[in-house]
Parts: sequence; structure tokens; C-alpha cells
Amino acid sequence: MPSKGATLELAVLGLLQESPLHGYELRKRLNLLLGWTRLLSYGSLYPALKRMLRAGWITEVATSAAASRRQRIVYQITPAGMEYFASEITDAGPAAWEDENFNMRFAFFSRTDAAVRLRILEGRRSRLQERLDRAHHLAGGQDRYVTELRRHAAESVEREVRWLTDLIEAERSSQDRSGHQARPEPAPATPDVTTTEIS
Repeated sequence: MPSKGATLELAVLGLLQESPLHGYELRKRLNLLLGWTRLLSYGSLYPALKRMLRAGWITEVATSAAASRRQRIVYQITPAGMEYFASEITDAGPAAWEDENFNMRFAFFSRTDAAVRLRILEGRRSRLQERLDRAHHLAGGQDRYVTELRRHAAESVEREVRWLTDLIEAERSSQDRSGHQARPEPAPATPDVTTTEIS
């Protein structure tokens, strides 16, 4: 499973393809895009930017702010960064189905082809269904607050499964209308991949 840092780097590259950004604006857009439970700190963002600079995926450009003489650093994606992003965003394997990675990949679905989108959506739905199945088999006897917490978590997962099912049907319907392959191979089950349990 890719690290949170790798997911962050891919999200940065995706945003920088839309336009060059300075650190403040980049952090603001990343917080909206990733939807992580904790806001992204500059302490996480700037080390990631330094790693990407070293890798040659982005460059820094100093610009003058209109209201002051202070220079700002704007980050731009390089051709190597575009190539890396294009190769990574098409990965439809189990890592793409996990909580932190799925939101980022979904945000860039317009840059992936239909077969990749379907594989990720089906994989995500399968992963969530596994969580629900485990939750339904948990032994009872817990206090009522733990039971309520589990019920709330299960309802959230069920809502996402319904949402994914609607998206999958829309993707297949769109492919049917355009004459492309209507259904890719189903995503393989991967029980060994660690997932966040409903608890």
C-alpha cells in the first residue's frame, strides 16, 4: 500500500497540472481534495515538495506579489512529473481502493480511462463490502455505546456502497452508449491487504 506521503505527492502533481500554485494555495486545495480527517500541515507539505523537487517532478519559480515586494515561490510541474503522474494515476490495483488513496484518485477520474475507473470503483465497493461482512459477524455483548458506534459506522459504509453502485452503473451505461467494452474483468479479492475496520 502506498504511504500517505506518496498519495500526497500524486495529489500535488495532479493539482499542478491545472496551474502553478504557491504553498498556501496548494495546501488549501489539497485539504479540500484529500478530505483527510486532519488538515494537512505545512510540516507535511513542504518535505513532500522538497522530495518532488529532488526527483525532478516539479520546479520552483520566484514571483513578486502584487501588494508587496516580497517574493513568493510558485511550484510548477515538469514533463517528468507529468509522465510520473500519468503512469501512477492509471494504477487500478488494491492500493487505489483504500480510504486515503481512493478520494485522491476519484478526484482525478477525468484523467483516467473508463476501464481504470470501473476497476477502481468495483474494487472499492468490494473492499467496503468485506468490511460490512466482517461487521455483521462480530459477536454481540458489547455495551450500547460501542454497539451504536458500530451501527453508525456500518450505515456510513452502506451509504458509500450504494453510491459506488450508482457510479458503477452510470459508468457501464456510458460505455454501452459509446460502444466500448461494457464490463472489465472483476477486481480480484485481496484479503491480505490491511483495511480500516468498522469499530
